[in-house]
This record gives sequence, structure tokens and C-alpha cells, in this order.
Amino acid sequence: MTLTPPLSHAPSPAAPPVSPVVRLRVPIEEDAYAWYDVFKDREVMEFHGGKPAGVSVYEELTARQRKHDAELGFCLWTLLDEDDTVIGFTGAQPWPHQHFGPVGEIEIGWRLGRAHWGRGYATAAARATVERVRAAGVPEVVAMVDARNTRSVAVTERLGMRLAETFAVPGSEPERKGYCYRLAL
Repeated sequence: MTLTPPLSHAPSPAAPPVSPVVRLRVPIEEDAYAWYDVFKDREVMEFHGGKPAGVSVYEELTARQRKHDAELGFCLWTLLDEDDTVIGFTGAQPWPHQHFGPVGEIEIGWRLGRAHWGRGYATAAARATVERVRAAGVPEVVAMVDARNTRSVAVTERLGMRLAETFAVPGSEPERKGYCYRLAL
């Protein structure tokens, strides 16, 4: 009788994570409505004012991004998945506030619809953003993140950003902490 050695039950090496296919485009006028639809979820807006914004906010935001792209060569791009469905935005823009934060610096950011969380889209899109902004000659970027937003904190870490500053989130009741991450390009 021949005995067969038992099969090893050691875990097989994990396959490297596969980045999802993402496409970035300069926002078109219709994207104001797509962004509104994707972002009208309170969970999505938890760290961005807490409640959904109206279509007019996205009309102004998409128009401003087209201007940034024309003048700077980068913007908050509309984020499309492998089926060309709008799932959010990612990109870079000058820090939009004058009274706090990294005034005069270039901020990268991302926001995805709830149905697309946890699938690698934000990281893949943020990496594409870093490459595009680097190609545009930007020497350093920042990411401003609510300290409770563990998903966005994880994206900054995957990008190799370093925590540079902790700040109080203006207008938050009770006062919340925010983080400013930096990445030299």
C-alpha cells in the first residue's frame, strides 16, 4: 500500500491586489447632476458638511473645475468606473479657503458614491491624480482629512503621504480634529 503525503494546509500567498480601472475626465456640464446623484447620500456627506448639497452647488463646482483645468492643467476630475459610470470625483485644486488650512497650496481629494466604497477606486484615482499633478509641475500636495474619516486616512497612507499637522475643523460642534497630510512630488 502506498501512502500519499497529506496536502499542506498552509495558506497560499495572497495575490497582489488588482487596482480597478478608473478614468478621469474634466467635468462636463451634465456631471453636476451626476455628482448630485452620487453624493446625495448622508453617509457620503458625513465629512463634507453632513448633508447633501443642491444641484446648484455642483453646477458651480464643475464650472470652477473646468476653469482650473484650463488655467492650471488639473482639477477635480469626474471619476468613471470601467463601465464609464460616474462614481465620484478625484483630483487637485488650490485650497479653496482663505481663513484656515494650507492657504495657497494644492490640495488633492476624492469623494465616491457609497456603492463604490471599499473597492480600491479612491486609491487608484488618487494615484492617477498624483501622477497628473506631478506632470503639471506641482512640487507638493496636501490632503485635508477629517480625523474620523478612516477611509480617507487610509488612502493618504497608501499614497505615502505624511501627517504634517492636526487642526480644529472650523465650525464643527463639538469641535472635531482634522489632519493635513503632505506629499512631495
